[in-house]
Amino acid sequence: MAEVTYYTEEGLAKLKEEVQYLKTEGRLKIANAIAEARDKGDLSENAEYDAAKEAQGMHEAKIAKLEEVLSSARLIDESKLDTSKVLALSIVKLKNKKNGAEMTYQLVSETEADLKSGKISVKSPIAQGLLGLSVGDIAKVAVPAGEIELEVLEISR
Repeated sequence: MAEVTYYTEEGLAKLKEEVQYLKTEGRLKIANAIAEARDKGDLSENAEYDAAKEAQGMHEAKIAKLEEVLSSARLIDESKLDTSKVLALSIVKLKNKKNGAEMTYQLVSETEADLKSGKISVKSPIAQGLLGLSVGDIAKVAVPAGEIELEVLEISR
C-alpha cells in the first residue's frame, strides 16, 4: 500500500499533468525510437533497438510509480488548516539564531519540494524539526553542518 501524501491544488495538478504527458507524448516518442531502431536491420545485433526497449521499460515504470503516488494523493483544503502551529503546507518565516538570517519556507510533499521556490519537503530535517511548533518557539535542527537553532517568526497559509 502506498503512503498517503498531501498536496496543494497546484502540486496535484502538476502531478496529473506529468502523468498525462508521459502517457501520451512520452509513449509516442519511445514508440518512434523503437520503430526507427527496428528499421535499421537485424534485431539480434541492434544495440539501438535494445536501448530503446530498455528506455520503454523505464518509462513505463515511471508511469506506474507516478500513478501509484497519484492514487494515494490527497488534496488539502488550505483554508481549514490551523495557523497557530506548523503543519504540512504551512508557510513559515524563520530566523537563524546564530547568524540572524531570515528565511521563509513552505512545507510541502516530497514531490512538490523545490528549494529555489522556497518549498521544502515535510520529510526534510528542517521541516521535521518545525512540525507542531508555534510562533516564538525555537527548533533545534540537526543538519549536515551540525545543529542550528531556528526561531519561528510567523506561520501562514
